[in-house]
Amino acid sequence: MGVIDRIATWLGGEVAPPAAATPPVVAPGVQAYSTFDLNDPNLPDFLRDGIANAAGRPVTERGALRNATFFRAINLISSAVGMLPLHLFEREADGDHRKAREHPVFGLLHAKPNGYQTPLEFKSYMQAKALLHGDGFAYKVRSRGRTMALIPMDPRKVEVTLSAEWRKTFKWTRTDGHRVTLDQDEVFHLRAPLSSNGLTGDALLKVAAEALGLADAADNAAARLMRHGAYVGGVLKHPKQLSPEAIANLATQFEQRHSGPENAGKWIVAEEGMEPAPFGMSGKDAQGLEQRKYQAEEVSRFTGVPRPLLMFDETSWGSGIEQLGLFLVTYCLMPWFVAWEEAIARDLLTDAEREVYFAKFNEGALLRGSLKEQSEFLSKALGGPGAAGFMVPNEAREKMNMNKIPGGDEPAWGQTAATPPAEGE
Repeated sequence: MGVIDRIATWLGGEVAPPAAATPPVVAPGVQAYSTFDLNDPNLPDFLRDGIANAAGRPVTERGALRNATFFRAINLISSAVGMLPLHLFEREADGDHRKAREHPVFGLLHAKPNGYQTPLEFKSYMQAKALLHGDGFAYKVRSRGRTMALIPMDPRKVEVTLSAEWRKTFKWTRTDGHRVTLDQDEVFHLRAPLSSNGLTGDALLKVAAEALGLADAADNAAARLMRHGAYVGGVLKHPKQLSPEAIANLATQFEQRHSGPENAGKWIVAEEGMEPAPFGMSGKDAQGLEQRKYQAEEVSRFTGVPRPLLMFDETSWGSGIEQLGLFLVTYCLMPWFVAWEEAIARDLLTDAEREVYFAKFNEGALLRGSLKEQSEFLSKALGGPGAAGFMVPNEAREKMNMNKIPGGDEPAWGQTAATPPAEGE
């Protein structure tokens, strides 16, 4: 099969079996991916959407998510955004606000974004795409000027440009292969907070390509060593020359009982007065483990997730779990909350509606402590003798997902009460 036929087959989704060939001789030093053999099994992914790096390991969405640290960080951020309540509120004349349940956008965010996804699924998908590719897009299905559904779009198939009128234009290649051009009023655009051009977000797959490529190379090297290497617990010393029969027995033992990862660390049965001499971990082995550990830490830095939440066990959790949650919300999730809220205001509300309505995440759901801590907080919020509270009973009951009670909208102890109310009041 020719080169053109082989590439066409790859791009069509079927990878032809590689023909037997001698690997090319590659000059030492840093190599570009273009010097790799066309039979390399990673080349199809690279041709589709891979990102080259000095390690020679093409970074793709599927390949990057096989990295345990990177997957944990992306999953943690996406699932946290997906599970948190996101409501549309209406400002009232007295300065208070209430949930705008009658507005169509409220239902999109809280109940049903489209016909096949739940709010958690939709928000998690959009968040993951915005992390990986810098942008999350959703086509707005409109009726009578209102957005009735949000259909996610693959950001790898969307090209964003800025028109002469300073309006965004989206060129979208749909799943049926048809290419359409959409105006900015037809698309909900969630962009990563960091942007190099002010139009599209910077993708983690691109900015972390070198770290992900090195981590993949280190993991691949370890996998090859485990697959092809032979591990023994030590060496056998013999004071004299071994007989041919003893050498043959040792060779048979080595092939049958000590080759492959399942036999790692086993000892050889000694014959004819041989003495064992155990091996320790070599400097080369220790260096390989240290390299893999360093790459895991390097990948984690790109995501902003605290180390303990990425399962780095050597970091103590202890009593600081609340501080970890606060760190996650403040320095990792909060910029994304603002990105969501402002994108909703820009793309799902009209100019007039933005004066009245606003979207808001309830990040407090991630900061709740134990039941004991919550009860202590609510006790102080309701107030007591000599201390006026700042919440009424029904507000406290709502925090615990409990129904309202008659009279619960009045302060429990009064605004300036120094003593409890009289019995029956």
